Amino acid sequence: MEKLHLTVACGDYDRTKALQDGAVQPEGIRLNYLPLQAEEIFWRMGGHREFDASEMSLSNQITMVSRGNPPFVAIPVFPSRFFRHSCVFINVDSGIQKPQDLKGKRIGAPEYSITAAVWIRGMLQDDYGVKTQEMQWWIGGQEEPGRKERVALKLPPEIKVSPIPEDKTLNGMLESGEIDGLISARSPSSFVKGSPKVRRLFPNYKEVEMDYYKRTKIFPIMHVLIIRKDLYDRHPWIARSLYKAFCEAKERAIKAMLNITNTHACTLPWLFAEIDLLKQVFGPDWWPYGIEPNRHVLETLIRYMGEQGLIDRPLKVEELFAPSTAGEFKI
Repeated sequence: MEKLHLTVACGDYDRTKALQDGAVQPEGIRLNYLPLQAEEIFWRMGGHREFDASEMSLSNQITMVSRGNPPFVAIPVFPSRFFRHSCVFINVDSGIQKPQDLKGKRIGAPEYSITAAVWIRGMLQDDYGVKTQEMQWWIGGQEEPGRKERVALKLPPEIKVSPIPEDKTLNGMLESGEIDGLISARSPSSFVKGSPKVRRLFPNYKEVEMDYYKRTKIFPIMHVLIIRKDLYDRHPWIARSLYKAFCEAKERAIKAMLNITNTHACTLPWLFAEIDLLKQVFGPDWWPYGIEPNRHVLETLIRYMGEQGLIDRPLKVEELFAPSTAGEFKI
């Protein structure tokens, strides 16, 4: 029987290499894997439906599900996870010394709705008592002018979000002091280049993030794998097939990292020390796929999105994913 040809756009990750090089092939599928940057994938898939399946912002997918009739169906594969304390940047003249000082400040974000921003705002509220509505939000391109929200906002009146001027960037406004802080998935170029005007709010972010995980058991999920709903409706079996293949590819990547003990699989001199630390903190699986191992993380993100005005109704975790990817069959 002829295999179904599918094009999948996803990041260039170690956990997907086996899908890129063909070592892992989804059952019944001939895969064309396009390794692209997340912003390009989201823009092309969200606006033009260019791919059969792709990586997608988890927060954007949750918003679309809450509004009904979403164009995509998700499977519980999470290509990107990231602790985000390292992603809060401030202008040194803003008067911000600690998280509580963010109250009343002008804070930039490339988009209000991006998953990184949702997690950061939730963390600031839960751990430091800083509510979303206590900050002034400025939205626009971080390094290039003109970026817009991918999903239309319908926010409560107490949350104030304004676009930055069309000819300006968040990076430039942060360095000049026109905004006091920036939260973003990417480090601003002013910080990368060593500007004396920009620093991290949490310079000891690894220590803070490890404490955060130990207290909350949350390793924040950023992205999810989605399938075009029209394609899924015609071929519902592809959800489970892709899920199994992505799981196998991830397991191969981790095994390769663990099994080579006389040379480094990655260009990191203390790789094995990091792996030992990961096992101590997380246990044997520090990058889980599936619904149940991630239920607490997903429920927390849904709660944050409700508090931040990004969903139209409360959601159950199961509503986010293709039914066939929940649980496992038994023999």
